[in-house]
Amino acid sequence: MTVGCRRAATVVLMIPALLLSGCLFTTRKLPVPKAPTIVQSASAEELVNRLDKNWDALQSLYANVEIQLSVTKSSEGTAKDYTSIPGIILLRKPEMLRVVGFAPVVRTRIFDMVSNGNDFTLYLPTQDKAYKGPNKLTHKSPNAIENLRPGFFLDALVVRGVQPGDDHMVTADQDTVEDVKKKHLLIIPEYILTIMRRKANSSSEYQAVRVITFHREDLMPYQQDLYDDQGNLETVVTYGNYLNFEGGKFPSTVTIKSKKPEAEFQVVLTVEKVKQQALKDDQFQLQLSEDTQIKTLE
Repeated sequence: MTVGCRRAATVVLMIPALLLSGCLFTTRKLPVPKAPTIVQSASAEELVNRLDKNWDALQSLYANVEIQLSVTKSSEGTAKDYTSIPGIILLRKPEMLRVVGFAPVVRTRIFDMVSNGNDFTLYLPTQDKAYKGPNKLTHKSPNAIENLRPGFFLDALVVRGVQPGDDHMVTADQDTVEDVKKKHLLIIPEYILTIMRRKANSSSEYQAVRVITFHREDLMPYQQDLYDDQGNLETVVTYGNYLNFEGGKFPSTVTIKSKKPEAEFQVVLTVEKVKQQALKDDQFQLQLSEDTQIKTLE
C-alpha cells in the first residue's frame, strides 16, 4: 500500500470515531419550513378537466393593468427597465387581442397593439408610426420593439385548455420558498402537468408543448412553461396570488418572460380590474391616418 493510500484509509477510519465521540462539532439552528394547512389531491384527468372547464367558460375579458417592460441584451450584458405605465387588455376567443399602454398622468396612448390571431398592427401615436406583420416572429430585428409580438401576451394571459389529440402526464413535487414579510420558509406542494403533442411526421414520438405547475393548496396554476415546435423553451409565465375579480378568480400579477434569444423580454402585468364582458368587433379595430408611417415586418 502506498503512503497516499495509507493516509486515505486512516482518514476514512477516523470519521466514525469522530462522529461517535461527540467532540469537534458545533450545532447551527436552521429555519424549519412550514407546510400549508391544506394540501389537496387531484389526478391528471382532474387537473385537465379544471383547465378545460375554465377555458371553455371564458369567452372574452377586459382587464385594467399596470405594465412594466424590461429588455435584456445578454450578448452586451445589459438590461433596460422601462417605467411602469397603466394599460388595458382586451381578449376575445379564439385569437382576438388588443393591448394599449398609456402615459401615467395625461392618459394619452403610448402604444396600441391589435391582433386577429394571424396578423397584428402596433401603433406608436407619439411618432405616428405603425408596424404591421405576422404574429409569429421569423426574423430578429435590431430594434427590440419590433420583436414583441401578440402571441407573447395571448398564450400567457390565460391558461388554455388541452387540445384534442394532446397527451399528458402529471408528477408530484414540492418547492421551498421564502416568505420575506413573515421571515420564514414555506413548503409548496405542487403538481406538474406536462402536456405533450405528437411530433410532425411521427406516429409515436411526442414532445412537450406546455408544462403547468399547480399549487396543491388551491389547485390553481402558478407557472406555465411554453415550448416551440422544436421543443425549445420559449416563454415562462408566472402567475401571482389569485384574487376574486368581477370576472372571477384571476392572478394579481402575470410575469411573462421570453426565453428566445431573438426576443429577450420580460413583461410584468399587475392586474387591477378584470371583467368578463362581451366585446364588439370595433373594439379590435385600429384606425390609422393617411400620414402614418407604416413599416411591414416579417
